[in-house]
Amino acid sequence: MPDLASTLPTAAVSDWRKVLGADRVYCSTEIPQHHRSDTASGGHAPAAVLKVERADQIPALLQVARQHRTPVHPISTGNNWGYGSSLPNQPAAVVLDLSELTGIIHFDPALGVVTVEPGVTQGALAAFLESGGHDFMVPVTGAGPTCSVLANALERGYGITPHVDHFAAVTDIEAVLADGTVYKSALHEAGTEELARLFKWGIGPYLNGLFTQSGFGIVTRMTIALARRPACTKICLFNLADDRLLERATERIRELLQELPGILGGVNLMNRHRVLAMTAPYPAPSSLDEDGLMPEDMVNALGKAYQIAPWTGFATLYGTQDVVKAAQRHIRQKLRGTATRLLFLSPSNVDWIAKAAGALPGEIGRRLQRTANTLRASMQLVRGRPNETALPITYWRSRLEQPKSGHNPAHDGCGLFWYAPLVPMRPDSVRKFVNFATATLRHHKLEPLITLTSQGDRLFDSTIPLLFDRKDPSASDSAREALETLITSGRSLGFYPYRLHIQSQEAHGQRQATSAQLAKRLRRALDPDDLLAPGRYDTAPTRTPSDG
Repeated sequence: MPDLASTLPTAAVSDWRKVLGADRVYCSTEIPQHHRSDTASGGHAPAAVLKVERADQIPALLQVARQHRTPVHPISTGNNWGYGSSLPNQPAAVVLDLSELTGIIHFDPALGVVTVEPGVTQGALAAFLESGGHDFMVPVTGAGPTCSVLANALERGYGITPHVDHFAAVTDIEAVLADGTVYKSALHEAGTEELARLFKWGIGPYLNGLFTQSGFGIVTRMTIALARRPACTKICLFNLADDRLLERATERIRELLQELPGILGGVNLMNRHRVLAMTAPYPAPSSLDEDGLMPEDMVNALGKAYQIAPWTGFATLYGTQDVVKAAQRHIRQKLRGTATRLLFLSPSNVDWIAKAAGALPGEIGRRLQRTANTLRASMQLVRGRPNETALPITYWRSRLEQPKSGHNPAHDGCGLFWYAPLVPMRPDSVRKFVNFATATLRHHKLEPLITLTSQGDRLFDSTIPLLFDRKDPSASDSAREALETLITSGRSLGFYPYRLHIQSQEAHGQRQATSAQLAKRLRRALDPDDLLAPGRYDTAPTRTPSDG
């Protein structure tokens, strides 16, 4: 990545140092590697990094940016792996690092709402709740403990705890606009801050949503409603012994989600490839086919060896003991003839399996131990306790050594893009999508690692990691081409992502002419100098600080 520090006005750097202190403004080779790394080659290096210490410094920083016409790109923790990490959308932008804004501003233990700053991670919120004995669940994701709670909600992320849609659980925000004005919601400004924390919609035009997936402001506080940890939590595991059962399973899952609202949480369907990537090491190059992929007979053989079905289902149940017991009976009845190896496991069941596996000798014992550890980590996730169980998959194709903890795919050299399209929960749509994604990925020499995760009872979101060797330029180019093909061809088939990598956002804006133009009109009103995250989910032209 080129050194862009020379494009910055010297006076701007000097003024930012007056606001933050000299040791909090990084230019050129001073920029930490964390802010230069991504899971994909290419991208735009930051021209500088400003480490914000307090939210009240932001208006002054933006005043300097306006004075010197220098765009800024705010990040929370920068661990946006597979979507751009810390990198800005446009060249010559200055990264505004908010990771040290780690305040948990307010918590209501009776009503279960918490107000956090951008640097509050899933792990930090979990530690706060545990230390206080508060039995609420963190809105976890597979990205792990080091990722921002606030930023994930702003990106409209989701998980598998009771509040699946994380922005749906957001009740209030505070943000700094491009001109330094501090935005507060109408109920908050009316002097009823508690009501603002408790009532999502407020009064008058609903404006909080404008700050999601946009550059309309820098969100410095967010209030989120937390789900209380229920008396009983169980995970449900099942297999589809034949790929041809996928359509029937789709119908049954949709019906179960309609019939058990609030009890049945998120439902995942993972293909054999995806589960193998979580279970077995990637085969040696000599055993792969001419495209460097696992041949179908190898996938089937490994599936048999590791007892992995064509599709594996994973679901969560929440409620009282009696409610969960009744739901189990209903699920067994509904999935009869569709699912096999149907298991319901409580935390104590999982602990027993882990203990038993540790006593078994040889390879069988080691495999069962790995499975038991994955189950234990998954149980913690569905109970709202973040961990790193989903991160090792990002290292699989690159054959990189796994750290024991502190996974950082960008820093560690993993090659990764995420393709996360929405898929209608209809049998024909799901089949069409799976066939399309599998063929496209293999055409571009990528393993088809497919997961379908329920978003309510109408949609799946499919999270597909495009894994490649980042050291190989041709592999990086092929993965990038595959991502754009998946987006454009998938769109023609009725599938489109709910979020995008920074390198795909400008093309998205060009496809959505009317909505993009409305967003531009709003941006011009709020940010006429186009300084806040230019190019974020829009068609903003590439610009430099010297543009007049």
